Order: sequence, then C-alpha cells, then structure tokens
Amino acid sequence: MSELSHETNRQIGVLINRKGQVEYVMVGTAKQIELPDFGRARVSEDRFRGLRCVHTHLLGEKLTQDDLTDLALLRLDLMSIIQVDRKDGLPGLVYSAHLVPTNAESLEAEAQSLPYEFLEPNIPSQLDTDFAYLINSLEDEMARIRLTARNRNTGRDRAILVGVTTGDADTAAESIAELKELALSADVVVLDTIIQRRPQIDPRTVLGKGKLDDLLIRSMRLGADILVFDTELSPAQVRSLSDATELKVIDRPQLILDIFAQRAQSREGKLQVELAQLKYLLPRLVIGQNSAFSRLAGGIGGRGPGETKLETDRRRVRDRIAQLERQVDDLGRQRQERRKARVQKHLPIISLVGYTNAGKSTLLNTLTQSEVYAEKKMFATLDPTSRRLRLPYDQEVIINDTVGFIRDLPDALVSAFRATLEEIADSDLLIHVVDASHVQVMQQVASVTKIINDLDFGKIPQLIVLNKTDLLDEQEIENLMRHISIDLGSPTVAISAIKRETLRPMVEMIGEILGKEEIATGHFG
Repeated sequence: MSELSHETNRQIGVLINRKGQVEYVMVGTAKQIELPDFGRARVSEDRFRGLRCVHTHLLGEKLTQDDLTDLALLRLDLMSIIQVDRKDGLPGLVYSAHLVPTNAESLEAEAQSLPYEFLEPNIPSQLDTDFAYLINSLEDEMARIRLTARNRNTGRDRAILVGVTTGDADTAAESIAELKELALSADVVVLDTIIQRRPQIDPRTVLGKGKLDDLLIRSMRLGADILVFDTELSPAQVRSLSDATELKVIDRPQLILDIFAQRAQSREGKLQVELAQLKYLLPRLVIGQNSAFSRLAGGIGGRGPGETKLETDRRRVRDRIAQLERQVDDLGRQRQERRKARVQKHLPIISLVGYTNAGKSTLLNTLTQSEVYAEKKMFATLDPTSRRLRLPYDQEVIINDTVGFIRDLPDALVSAFRATLEEIADSDLLIHVVDASHVQVMQQVASVTKIINDLDFGKIPQLIVLNKTDLLDEQEIENLMRHISIDLGSPTVAISAIKRETLRPMVEMIGEILGKEEIATGHFG
C-alpha cells in the first residue's frame, strides 16, 4: 500500500473484516480519501461495524479530524493511518484510534470527553495490540451500558436538544433551558444540549455540516433516539435532518403538541389536541420511510383507484380535520350556552391567565378550597375549570382556570383551542399570574401580554399577580412590582399561592376593580 500510494501520489485504503479479509479498496487524492457510506441502521447499538480502516497519509499527517469523524459516523472497529515516507515510499509510523463506550451514568462528564481513544503509534513491525481482545472488551462494555440505560429509562425517549441562533448567545441559552423544561415535562430523558451560533441558518439542515457531524457522533455515542430542535422546522428541513441522522426529528411546536396530547383529559381537550396535531403535521406528510401517517391507510376501501398512498394519507387527514372542527364547533356552542347562563345571573367572570407553570391552578385551589389538578410541570392544566368564589362584602364571582401560555405557541394550537380561549373573551377581569421567581420573568410577562393582545383581549382590565414571592426578598419584589407596573400600566400585587394568608390584599384589589367596572358599565357581562 505504501509503495503504490507513493507511486500514484494518492491515498490508498482498505477495509478489513474481523477474519482479516479485505472487503473494500479505496483510492483517494493526495490529501484525502472517501469511505463508503454504509448508513447507521445496519449496525447494532451494542456492536461496531466489524471493519477496520487502514489507509495511507502522504503529507506526514497523523489522524485527521476527517479520519476521526469517519471512525465515529461509520462505527468502525478501528481507524489506522500509515505515514508514507516521501523520499522512498516506505511505511513510517502507524497511528490508530478506536471508539470509547459511553459512561451513561455520568452524561455531563461524558459530554466533555472525547468519543475516541488513541493507541500508541508504532512502526508496522512493532504493532502488538491484541485486536480481538480489544474489540470484544469494548463491545461487552457497550452492551452492559446499553442494558443499564434501557433498564433505567424503560419506555422513555432519549433526546438531544439542539438550538441554532443568529442572535444573542445568552438568549439562545435561556431558550434551550426552557426547551429542556418542556422535554422533561414530556417525560423525555435529556442526554445533552447543543447550541450553534451562525451568521445565517442553513436552509436545508439548519446546522452547519461540521456541527451536524458532531451531533451525529454525539447521538450515536449517547444512544439518542430523538433530536429536538428549539425552532420551528420546515417540512423539507425535517426530511433532510431525518435522512442525515436516521433519527426521529421534531421541533419545539411539535414537542408542545406532544405535551398537550399527554395532558388532555376531557373529551373536548383531546379533540382540540388531535385537531392541532393534524393541522400541524398535514404539510409534513411525505413519501417514504418518514411518512408521519402511514398507519392511517389500510383496510378494505383504504385507497381509491389509482390514488397514491401519500394522497390517501392527506385525504384522510383532511377529512378527519373537517370532522374534528365540526365537533369542536358543537362543543363551543354548548360552552357558549353555559356562558350565557352565567351572564344572566349577573355574576362577574374572572379568568386566570399566565405563562405555563406560573401557579394558576394552585392559586385557584387556594382561593376556592378546591382540588383542581396542579403539578410543577408545563401545561399541567389543559381543560378549563370554573369555580365560584365569594369575595368580601358577599360579592360572588366565577373564576376560570385556563391553559397556560408559552413563547411561540403554535398557531395550530391556538386555532384548535379557540373554543377554550373564548372563555377569556367574556371575562370582566384577567388575573395575570406571574412566576416572580423565574429567571426569565420579564420575557414571560411580555410573551403572555403579546398573546393576550393577539387574541384581542387587551381591553379587558388586568390585575398582575406576582406569585412565588416567598422565594424572593422584599427588595427584589419591590423592584419587580415597580418595573411591571411601569411596563403594563396595570395594578400589581405580590402573593404566594401556597400561603393563603398572603392572598387577602389580592382579593380586596379584585373587589375594588370589579366595583369600579360595575359602576362604569352598570352591570356585568
């Protein structure tokens, strides 16, 4: 190989199986060589590919980054290069590297370590590594780690979160932190997070090629089965990324939809979530292995004459969307009748709004001594709940708990939940519940305010309620109240929803605001 490589001035390489037989021969240029693209699906998670790559280097290089990337992406047993003497073509030192099994018990430390290990360089006649023993030991360790990981995370998706930004790095870090909260709320095991800052987003794969290779290596090493992108991906980008990684690829809106699907309990909530999912995924139906709805076709009468599978999928999804929209409309009319009955009783209607996980359900439970489902998870509440509340001076009101908002709430979700959101439209007062302890409190306030205005609810009087203030000191609370009051121009009060004794100032303020509204309008509703 060295002699031929020297004579042709080209890199020459071979792929050798574990029986010592040459399966492939590659001829490259003086600077590089290209290996066959085997794909990832054919290799077991607990094994390497069963092939060693040995090729020549003509310019005195050691193992290059391309060599190490090929080692990882193709899951080769070993990558070895032979330095060829430029004068006489004789072989020089041999440099080799192999992959290292992931220590799944320490993912944070693993994220900082290299995925490969180097063998001591030596001349060909002095190479004495027991290759069979080395590779068998590595695969045994891989199998043990995989088994441990599967036992610990049975049935749970293992994800890497990916953020790509053209703007501020700190903002991107905050956004990926929220994506991690969303993923954990969806019961996903988060293995790692990757953020890339680029001058512009790659229109095809979002990430740059080098970062995509790093992501592939990381996903294989950590055993990821899903990639979650902190942005909305186009159908073409999803296809390109799925083809390149052979992993399930979803974006932020789809993750939110998945959480809604897990949380929905009532018939109405389930209908609305299914409608939102179908509207979101309809343009993402594609031909081939990544078709999202291949399961929808089949059975007698499943296809029309000459109709392709993709056309059948799309037609069925459109039919199902139309059916769900009719059902949601019917439920909306029923809800409207119930609202009319409440209005006729001249009871003021108050709606709790706010960012997801701000503490709305906890506040409702404390105010009304009820047991609405509340959990420290994003979107714990999907189904709206109404309770009666008696204010001081025997004033009675209806108080609604509503679905939480979030930055970049998918349009399909807002559209599907319009019947639920109409509950807010008839409110006489919005209580905007804010998690005062959150590091992104002002961004969350701005996101909720934007959604309220986008839904044309901005004219409804608001009371800003700073919740979780038991986690802050008095100066922090005062500064935050002053800041929010200036920004929004609405009255602001500080509480802790888990401490009933802190709620009296808020209740009294509610009574004052409703009293002014009654004087101004002459009635409620």
